[in-house]
Amino acid sequence: MKLGILDQVPLSKGQTVQKTIEQTIELAIEAEKLGYIRYWFAEHHNTNGLLSASPELWITRIASETSKIKVGSGGVLLPQYSPLKVAETFKSLEAFFPDRIDLGIGRSPGGTERTRSALTDGADNNLDEFPRQVDDLIGFLHNHLPKQHPYRMVKATPRAGDAPPVWILGLSPSSGKLAAEKGAGLTFGHFINPDKWEATLAAYRENLKKETEKELVNACVFVACGETEEEAEEIALSQDMWLLGLEKGDTQVPSLEEIKSKAVSQEDRKKITHNRRRAIVGTPEQVKAELEALSAKYGIDEFLIITNTYLHADRLKSYRLIANVMNI
Repeated sequence: MKLGILDQVPLSKGQTVQKTIEQTIELAIEAEKLGYIRYWFAEHHNTNGLLSASPELWITRIASETSKIKVGSGGVLLPQYSPLKVAETFKSLEAFFPDRIDLGIGRSPGGTERTRSALTDGADNNLDEFPRQVDDLIGFLHNHLPKQHPYRMVKATPRAGDAPPVWILGLSPSSGKLAAEKGAGLTFGHFINPDKWEATLAAYRENLKKETEKELVNACVFVACGETEEEAEEIALSQDMWLLGLEKGDTQVPSLEEIKSKAVSQEDRKKITHNRRRAIVGTPEQVKAELEALSAKYGIDEFLIITNTYLHADRLKSYRLIANVMNI
């Protein structure tokens, strides 16, 4: 099984941005040593605790600090940007770091309507245009827009060299179908909502051009791993409460001291239980068993792991334990 990491660059309460940057670099370097094959950065805006607002900048920094791990976006919010600009940014990254860049894209508006409007400088951007934007992006990446296209004579810079592979982040059959039709990889967001996995993956597989294309699918899942069940639950606690905080607009990861000083309502306990559908929590052997079960269920052999815990040491340890038990 192949494993990668999706990083939202979460800010722990009371920690500085600079320290979080240093820890992110440390984690990426360690991930490469451990055998993780990808390190992707999410894109979030107008939050108080998710620092990955510009995946392309994080990609540049981490690719510069490592030597072989593939670094990418998970993903660029394409509806908010010009396909040409995204193509040129990632063709440049591919030129800087040949065969090491992944271009993951998503359809998300990027936050509230006000945030979306700020991202586009007030310009209208219909989410229904996403399939057309994907076509344009791929056309610019490979300089093969159709003859009738109004921008056919516009060539992405640099013109020479390869383009990075495109992945579409999806949660629905329409996303799966689109990824297959465009010849893109599919990343299923189990960590966001696993409910439509069967229909999404079926739509992808049914729409592949079987004679020319091979399946390219991975899934992203929350994981918290500890040496014992008790330790794993302790590590997962800050992630559980962080997910509750997201609903209220607080994206900073709370400390265990803060969590344990507050009473948890019955309603919040139900939400935590519900959110655990999106996560794997346990000892190395338990995590291995659940990843293997999910692999068999989804029919895939690659996962991106996301672990948002308060203590950096817990996060590092979790990724190390997983890498060791999975023999990646």
